[in-house]
Amino acid sequence: MTDVIRVMTWNVHGTFNRNSRFDLDGVCSILRKWSPDIVALQEIDSRGATEDPFQRLIGVIGAHRVEARSIITEDGDYGQVLLSRYPFIGAPVITDVSYQEREPRRAISATVDTPLGHVSVVATHLGLSIHERHAQALALADLAKAPRTIVLGDFNDWFWVKSVRRVLVRSCPVRTRLRTFPSRLPFLRLDRIYVDRDGDILKAWTDREARLYSDHLPVVADIVFAG
Repeated sequence: MTDVIRVMTWNVHGTFNRNSRFDLDGVCSILRKWSPDIVALQEIDSRGATEDPFQRLIGVIGAHRVEARSIITEDGDYGQVLLSRYPFIGAPVITDVSYQEREPRRAISATVDTPLGHVSVVATHLGLSIHERHAQALALADLAKAPRTIVLGDFNDWFWVKSVRRVLVRSCPVRTRLRTFPSRLPFLRLDRIYVDRDGDILKAWTDREARLYSDHLPVVADIVFAG
């Protein structure tokens, strides 16, 4: 039987003062429902929270995790996290992909020891302007050069002009195309999973139940690699 890894990305919109629907238990229930081997979560926000979501997510998928806290305040932090069922090979790297004076952005790069062998994972949350995203996409392309690479996250990419897709397709031509935003009536494909030319997406889907907890739907994919 072919070994498959299940990968998931989800912007959980955990900004408490802007998302009255945010339910950390509900987010965890969606993660357990699909039981991904690797999951990238964006908009984790502990600012003003009674419970730290960064800590709460420990152990939901597995014992291996890396955080990228792009905004750090006395009242808490904001950023993203990469969770893995399988161990990392070496230390994950956090790359600053911020653009000029816009909101700080980070990319997490990690090599994961999976049943398919070593898989390189790049997880990110890109900016809102065209020029910002294009510059960030070029930075991601530099991070996505290893064999067996998966790039995933919220790319905020909806225009073809200077699109992230046109940059990443050179190294990661296989991708999901699911509509994820807004979750109540999705028509934009902001959240994606990209795989390099040695890989394939056997199946990809989203989960409408997740609209109860975020303005984005998650993307889940079963992935294989040649060889």
